[in-house]
Amino acid sequence: MRSSLPLSSALAALVVSCAVVARAAETPNVLVILADDMGYGDVHALSPKSTIPTPHLDKLAAEGMTFTDAHSPSAVCTPTRYGLVTGRYCWRSKLKRGVLGGYSPPLLEPGRATVASVLKANGYHTGVVGKWHLGMTLPMLAGKEVNSSKWDGDPGVDFAGKITDGPLQHGFDECFNVSASLDMAPYVFIRNDGFTMQPTMQQKAVRFPHFVRSGPRAEDFVIDEVLDRIADESIAFVEKAAKAEKPFFLYVPLTAPHKPTQPHERFRGKTKLGEYGDFVMQTDDTVGRILKSLDAAGVADDTLVFFTSDNGSYMYAYEDDRPDHVDDSTVQGYRVGRHRANGPFRGTKADVWEGGHHVPFFVRWPGKIEKGSRCATPICHVDILATCAEIVSVKLANDAAEDSASLVGLLHGKTTERGAPVIHHSASGVFAIRDGRWKLVAGNGSGGRQAPRGKPFAKPYELYDLESDVAEKKNVAAAHPEIVERLTAKLTEIRESGRSVER
Repeated sequence: MRSSLPLSSALAALVVSCAVVARAAETPNVLVILADDMGYGDVHALSPKSTIPTPHLDKLAAEGMTFTDAHSPSAVCTPTRYGLVTGRYCWRSKLKRGVLGGYSPPLLEPGRATVASVLKANGYHTGVVGKWHLGMTLPMLAGKEVNSSKWDGDPGVDFAGKITDGPLQHGFDECFNVSASLDMAPYVFIRNDGFTMQPTMQQKAVRFPHFVRSGPRAEDFVIDEVLDRIADESIAFVEKAAKAEKPFFLYVPLTAPHKPTQPHERFRGKTKLGEYGDFVMQTDDTVGRILKSLDAAGVADDTLVFFTSDNGSYMYAYEDDRPDHVDDSTVQGYRVGRHRANGPFRGTKADVWEGGHHVPFFVRWPGKIEKGSRCATPICHVDILATCAEIVSVKLANDAAEDSASLVGLLHGKTTERGAPVIHHSASGVFAIRDGRWKLVAGNGSGGRQAPRGKPFAKPYELYDLESDVAEKKNVAAAHPEIVERLTAKLTEIRESGRSVER
């Protein structure tokens, strides 16, 4: 029997109270796998017309609950990661638009509760393996501001010092990471509080599909082997943690199918949909390897698994007969007759439209969640923290996880309500609010990649009835001014109040 540990003094200020919970079946291990840029239409279980094999995600869906109306808190990666880890929308932080780079300073505020810190304070061993992308205080850049998209590195820079503000300072007992997206330098692995090697070469910039920026790279950092390395490290964590007395929490933010769109050789040509299709197939295989490690360690039945994606796919959907990714691998899009990476939704990654943030979301908890169940309630990644807190009987403080609503009632089929609207946010800062069937876009465009891009809070606003128009083809704002007024007021209230979920 595993026993919970008392709260640390640092966390006592963030967590009002905690029930001391003996290790039992109702206090599960927790595994969160976050794909990078995987669209709703990339998973066969969600898009039966897709010809990309995703057997492991399909199996996960069949063994648990599929949330068919799940959303990332942002249409790009850094702010989504902030929201998932903290249960707080990132636009409340200092990052109001865009993403961080590989050398960016920390985004997580000192002392802010994270899903890792809450579970660690309640007896869990915590780890993160994969893409961090929340900033760190790197030893060679202390006190410096660096634009990682332009900085090529300095041959004289020393990578041997300690990282003083990273995952270990925010609730994780151990980590194995890349600092940001796989297309961003430095191309050096991080273990715990330091880089694993000195970079010995300069990576040259490469165009899509093998898109990377230039920068320093270590000898053991091989682009098309990184996904396998993440799987290997995750499996090693599970194998070790499963033998310990504590339950474990493992967060696995994958690097794929984000650019560089570079699948391992063993997957090339497998899907007939070009390198993106092959890379999605490899991503599914990676998820399968990690899930199989739970079986091998004998802990699958005692592990709560979340799988989702940080935003929609970057692949466009072409309605005409132009050359696409199958015809020319440098093209970032498919003709709709071949593949719709974002399913039936409008837009792509970065957009406030559904294609930017309407993502796959599966949850498996053997014996606790009905197999093959589905939930159509709109939810968000920020809800993972409150869900975990309720499972371990923690009451969160008012200044923690301000936008996180527990999904426990939905998972057990006891409710169909989240209890609060979901807020969407584009790469350039365009807001939208989702309340039931209605979605109000507080701007006059996508706020991302797809035209018209528009501007935040520029009028006229757009209103969509997603119950009858999931593709957002018909703006009905003029026909429903009272709904526009109500949702505009609610969005203002949520933005100004500092929280969207009451406890």
